[in-house]
This record gives sequence, C-alpha cells and structure tokens, in this order.
Amino acid sequence: MKRGHIARFMDRTSACGIGPLPASYSLPARKRSTIPSRNNSMYKSELSSVNSRKLQSVTKSPGRSSAGYDLSLEQSKATFKIKDGHVYKGIVAAMPAEPRACGCVQPPEIVEDVAPYSSIENISIQKLTPEYKIGVERLVKTSTPPMKASELWREKPAILLCIRRPGCIMCRAEAHQLYTKKPIFDALGVQLFAVLHEHIESEVKDFWPRYWGGAVLFDRGMEFFKALGGGKLLKDKFISGFLFNPRAIANYKRAKAMEVDQNFKGEGEIKGGLFIVGKGKSGVAYQFIERNFGDWAPTAEVVEICTHFQNQQRSQFESTNSIQGEEQVGF
Repeated sequence: MKRGHIARFMDRTSACGIGPLPASYSLPARKRSTIPSRNNSMYKSELSSVNSRKLQSVTKSPGRSSAGYDLSLEQSKATFKIKDGHVYKGIVAAMPAEPRACGCVQPPEIVEDVAPYSSIENISIQKLTPEYKIGVERLVKTSTPPMKASELWREKPAILLCIRRPGCIMCRAEAHQLYTKKPIFDALGVQLFAVLHEHIESEVKDFWPRYWGGAVLFDRGMEFFKALGGGKLLKDKFISGFLFNPRAIANYKRAKAMEVDQNFKGEGEIKGGLFIVGKGKSGVAYQFIERNFGDWAPTAEVVEICTHFQNQQRSQFESTNSIQGEEQVGF
C-alpha cells in the first residue's frame, strides 16, 4: 500500500440535513475507502513538521486548500454545522497500515465510525495541571475534584490529545509540535487539552510544561482511549507493533530528529489519538487514531477543521446582526 493518509467519512444520520457523500466515497458496505496518493506530500511534510512553512501558508489563507489536500476532504469539511443538537458527519482518520514482517503480522483493526457524543460527554476527568503561564504553579497543589468532560467544550470547541505515554519520545514530539501552534488555535477560538490514562506525578512534571503547556487531564477509566477504539482499548506489542513496523520506525526517527528526551516509565501499549469536539453538544468533528506507534494527526488538517468552527461562528454572528438590523428598520 502506498504511503498516504486514510480518512473515512461517515454520514451518521440523515436527520441532520447533510447531503449524500461525494461520488468518490460511495462504496459498498464494509468496503474501506482510501484517500488517493495526492496526500503523500502531506505525510512527508509531517515527517519534517519542525519547520512549518506549509502550515503557515494554510493559516494565512484558511479558505484555500493546499496542494496536499484532497478535494473530497475539503468538500466534506464544508458540510459541518456548528449548533447544539447537531450530529456531525465526523471524520475518522488514521495513517495506513503497512505490511509487517513480510505480511506475517497483521496490523490491528481500527474503527470506521466516529465516537458518538454520548460515549464522551459524561467521561469523568481530573485536571492535573492548568494552562501554563509565567509565574503559575508547576502543578495543581491540591487534588481537584473530578468533572464531566462536557464541561471542557461547553463554551468553546476543544482539541483533546490522548497521549499513549508522556515519557515516550514520539508522544512528546507530537505534543510539542501541536502546542507550538497554540497561537493559531487561540485565534480560532479552540482550546487545547492533553489526556493521560495513567497518573505518574514525576512523568507529568517532566511532560508539563516542557513539551506541553496546556492543561493536562487524567482519564482514570481510560474512556477517551476506549472511545478511540469503538468501546475497547487499542493495543499493540513492542515487537510486532514497532520492531516489525516500518512506519512506526519512521515515526521514531522523526521524533529523534527533533532531539526530544525520553524514558520508559509507564504503560506504553495503549494507543492514543486526537479528538476535535465542537462547542456544546455538537459532537465529534474529527477523530484521529494512532494506528502505528507515533502516528500523529496532520497539523494542517487539524487547523483546517478548526477553521470551519470560526467561519461558521462568523457566519452566524453576521446572520444575527442582519436579522436584528431588519427588525430595527421594520420597527
């Protein structure tokens, strides 16, 4: 299979008023869709994402698609609507699975449906760190009470980066490259959170704020990680999932080139990923699954998804002002 980015588009309900999928995605039941190889350039640019010239060009012209984008992806993202009660036609994405050990080892299966909102809204989480600011205490001194995950995105959309292991070199590199784009996400009105499934205080101290300056959350029940796997944890073994996996090795080399430190503390076989959740009860807009150790969601794609939140909010604001203006004229 050629290197490229795999994305699956699921029309989860006809009640939300979204039209049918593009013809290129009208496939028979249970048949997987693969984005054409035009996205190869996106993956290659992610391998060298330390210099983000491509990302800057995207953020300067959020309405234009870059050369590495697939037209169908752009059209599907344009169908998002931001309002409470709406169910997204969300995107499930993952890097492709390459043959392991000459095809003798099969990669783990991944889900094809976005996580339903009901599976994440009531997840109990605990805040381990605040967002980093100069002079802020390094960690939350007192144990904060658990809270519902839905509180995180009640007022603003949120990105939740589910970290496999905070001491892992690939996880640290992923967190760092995403958090360096925080000014962009701030401008788009999107929050950033890192989610851990294991609380080792020394590991949290090493991870925050050196590699991640946003709030760090503890998901004791691993519910976000289960949601990524359709209700069960996605796991892989070191030998079959890393040593026999050329893509995982490439991901390791990418992180190594960023000169990131690492350690081997904690559970490292539970796969992570990323969620982009809309404001209120609007649902999961984007879900990226760490199919291979060290996969991360293409940053330009994450920014593009978040850009649609801002565009939709601006449209709603202008529409509201227009209606109010007409009412005043009529009065």
